[in-house]
Amino acid sequence: VWIFGGDGWAYDIGFGGVDHVLATGEDVNIMVFDTEVYSNTGGQASKASNIGQVAQFAAAGKAIQKKSLADIAISYGYIYVAQIAMGADMNQTLKAIQEAEAYPGPSLIIGYAPCEMHSIKGGMQNCQKEMQRAVACGYWNNFRYDPRLKAEGKNPFILDSKAPTESYRDFIMNEARYSALTRSFPQRAEELFQKAEKTAEARYETLTERAKSE
Repeated sequence: VWIFGGDGWAYDIGFGGVDHVLATGEDVNIMVFDTEVYSNTGGQASKASNIGQVAQFAAAGKAIQKKSLADIAISYGYIYVAQIAMGADMNQTLKAIQEAEAYPGPSLIIGYAPCEMHSIKGGMQNCQKEMQRAVACGYWNNFRYDPRLKAEGKNPFILDSKAPTESYRDFIMNEARYSALTRSFPQRAEELFQKAEKTAEARYETLTERAKSE
């Protein structure tokens, strides 16, 4: 059984249901398309929206970091969890889907999903390239958590993303959901963008340590 939904549902208004299904331990798979915004109801900010992102109800840019749905699911210890970005690593995407399908328990895959509301330069025809850039700059991280590896004496957490090699700031400025803030609230934009970049750096460091220690 596969269940498909967006981040507004999975992170926010439907989170209780998602959490309940995952916690049952049943062999069910959930695929979340993370656009970081309520895409199909007008572009409101959701708990998946990121720091500095402009959206409805966050016209001056969201001030707090996004919720980590993956961390919540991993904390159970018996849920297969993966974050993917197809444009960045198609093989990792396929591997995660295959592993989730084969896992005899609940699985959660969260996929980075560029949206027309991001207003990417060049349009949605560049969405696969945008996924690649998101991972390359550390905005989004790909990883897999497979509980079956514990029984083999291995670390169940696998970090598939490499250390950032591109500019975080250049990436977000390629999308109007961020660049618009520099025009309406320039000082606030600078503060939030610095905060967002530091948060992303800390997040990658945490994932790196998890990949070494667990």
